Amino acid sequence: MTIDWKKEVEARKDDFLADLQRMLKIESVRDESIATADAPLGPGPKAALDEFLTIAEKDGFKTEEFDGLAGHIEFGDGKEDLGILAHVDVMPAGKGWETNPFEPTIKDGRIYARGASDDKGPSMAAYYGLKIIKELGLPVSKKVRFILGTDEESSWRGMTHYFEKLPKPTIGFSPDAMFPIINGEKGNFTMEVKFPKVASTKLVSFTSGLRDNMVPGDAKAILEGVSLNEIKEAFAKFVAANELDGQVTANDDQVEVYLVGKAAHAQEPRNGLNAGTFLAQFLMPFMEDDEALRFLTFAGQKLHLDSRMNNFELAFTDDVMGDLTMNAGIFNFDSNGGSITLNFRYPKGIEDKVIFDAVSKVAKEFGADDFVKGKAMVPHYVSPDDELVQTLLKVYSKQTGQEAKGRVVGGGTYGRLLERGVAFGAQFPGAVDTMHQANEYMELEDLYRSIEIYAEAIYELIK
Repeated sequence: MTIDWKKEVEARKDDFLADLQRMLKIESVRDESIATADAPLGPGPKAALDEFLTIAEKDGFKTEEFDGLAGHIEFGDGKEDLGILAHVDVMPAGKGWETNPFEPTIKDGRIYARGASDDKGPSMAAYYGLKIIKELGLPVSKKVRFILGTDEESSWRGMTHYFEKLPKPTIGFSPDAMFPIINGEKGNFTMEVKFPKVASTKLVSFTSGLRDNMVPGDAKAILEGVSLNEIKEAFAKFVAANELDGQVTANDDQVEVYLVGKAAHAQEPRNGLNAGTFLAQFLMPFMEDDEALRFLTFAGQKLHLDSRMNNFELAFTDDVMGDLTMNAGIFNFDSNGGSITLNFRYPKGIEDKVIFDAVSKVAKEFGADDFVKGKAMVPHYVSPDDELVQTLLKVYSKQTGQEAKGRVVGGGTYGRLLERGVAFGAQFPGAVDTMHQANEYMELEDLYRSIEIYAEAIYELIK
């Protein structure tokens, strides 16, 4: 049987775009401060989960929700099952948007919105691939579980809850990365470095960053006991020299310094400009010898531009999985003390404990007195010879005419939750990566192409 996947997608473009826009309008940012019994991660993720399941029910699929934390869409039957693992939550929008991040805007062949590329656009594309198979009535020999999580951008509580209820699929993929395929993902863990309470200092407060898995796009400090003119003059020179932006303003006897860097996904900190470490570096010369200076020096001297951890004598790389990387994601400082949250992506060959101990040792030299280690995920790798990997690569090559092989990334996707799980699309080689950034977008033609690939790939895996 020969199926014209492109023709099938063409017939469903308008429906796809309408469903995607419905999803993108939902501000599905996790916020447990306004959680309820039926929305344990806040109303946004729950609303997005409900909307996706409603779309699937309208299309005739069987669906089930699991306590407001996860849900699935079922299709087919068989002894084996294929998992398609997607997520409906998004990162906070942050600043710097030219359009409303939750009012999807189409211009120049792109759709702009938070979640357009991570992960509502790719998730909806994969769903439409499955929908085409269902609507064509194609014969299948496996069950498909299209599983939706609600906090992939934070603690993965949704998927954890789901797999406490149901067994894991035999094989699967997550449409939450890039083509041709991601068959390896680095280990991932977070640690918080804490600094003691402050008696008095010129630094009233310092804040930067929204999540540990984002390079901070802006930073703000409030100072007192400093010269406004001196700060203004020095800041103008600093931002010009570093090709940054920002402003210095006065409020009564306090001076506020606001710096704009460039947000990026933490899997490659070099793609961003960390506003937190840049601002710390700028402020260091204006501080006295106190707790604030030690906090700023650790950030502005040890962490600044050191994603490969040379300053910690911890540079490490693996021939297959690449470099160990570090992202300083969240900074906070006030009279109660300071904290810096660091996120690490590490390859096979080094352990999280080694990284944690090395950072703790150096941070103690700068006055840090407490260290908290978050949950760790070990490196994940599926052999390029695995039938799953080979099938997906063959479909991609057939559809695009391009040579395809696997790769390893620092990002973490739900694919790693399965022993034979990978990430598959939907970003194409050469496309601009705007995940976790202001003005996030996805090329519409790339989304349509990805539906074609997903449809054929799913069918090849379950026929």
